[in-house]
Amino acid sequence: MDKLKITLKKSRIGRIPKHRKTLDALGLRKMGQSVIRTDNPQIQGMIRQVNYLLEVEEAKE
Repeated sequence: MDKLKITLKKSRIGRIPKHRKTLDALGLRKMGQSVIRTDNPQIQGMIRQVNYLLEVEEAKE
């Protein structure tokens, strides 16, 4: 399966609670933190919801 590297680029301070919970579900808690996740419809939906905070690229493994 394809993998995505998701990086939190903007602060979560002051964001609506639903978006903060989405970031928690992705595993992103600090600015600049990156996680590797499999590319599936659930992850794509989470990324779409908070895309203004993230940088997404294909993971090189």
